[in-house]
Amino acid sequence: MTVDAEEWKRWTDARTAKVSAPHGVLSLTGTHWLAQEPVEIPGVPGHWSADGPLARVAAAAGDDLAVGGEAVDGAVGLRPDTDPDAQVARYRDVLLVPIEREGELAVRVFDPTAEARASFAGITVFPYAPEWSVPAVYTPFETGEQSITVPNADGHDRPLAVTGRIAFRLAGEPYALTVSSSGSGLSAVIADATSGQDTYRFRFVSMPAPNAEGRTVLDLNRAYLPPCAFADHFVCPFPPPGNRLPVAVRAGEKQVLRG
Repeated sequence: MTVDAEEWKRWTDARTAKVSAPHGVLSLTGTHWLAQEPVEIPGVPGHWSADGPLARVAAAAGDDLAVGGEAVDGAVGLRPDTDPDAQVARYRDVLLVPIEREGELAVRVFDPTAEARASFAGITVFPYAPEWSVPAVYTPFETGEQSITVPNADGHDRPLAVTGRIAFRLAGEPYALTVSSSGSGLSAVIADATSGQDTYRFRFVSMPAPNAEGRTVLDLNRAYLPPCAFADHFVCPFPPPGNRLPVAVRAGEKQVLRG
């Protein structure tokens, strides 16, 4: 096995461990959108509401609800995932994560006993093939970050922030993808001729940060399934226009296996 193939194997093992962790994506049992009027979330204590930029919960000390290791006794405002100092609540082994999307607040419930996690039997993948790892050149948009409205897995259209395009070749043919900045690198939402058949209906792929000349590497062996492939209730963007490759990309993750 080559060094690249060994690194890829470690990556696939890490992916399986991450998604199947007690509070990984397989444990999501619900995304509950909040309004000003307090509501109850099934299976967890407290009354939850939206309070400006905060998700607010009111509970009693005996409810076993905690924030930052401290029992909630009264009303507490939680900063959502878009805040640099985001907060989460815990009810016994259940994690309650406030999120914010386009000004709307919700609470995600991550339960280690979720049926999706219990029935998880792995991720099917294509064998590693070096020809699917190709050089790419990134060109940022002259106007900076742009917002493209795309459908999401929950049936709603939402803006997707994109920063430029990468150009590359597969089997000698030129292609391009619209990409986003992601952490210290780039990412793309893609589909191809296998999507919805051999593979899930779309996938994500990440790339290293481009160098000063815009050069990076597109390794489709590391195309991975979006969170919504593992559990319902995730808000995943579909590929933007132009990100549906006409070729069959037989590389990367394919489907979720259920036991």
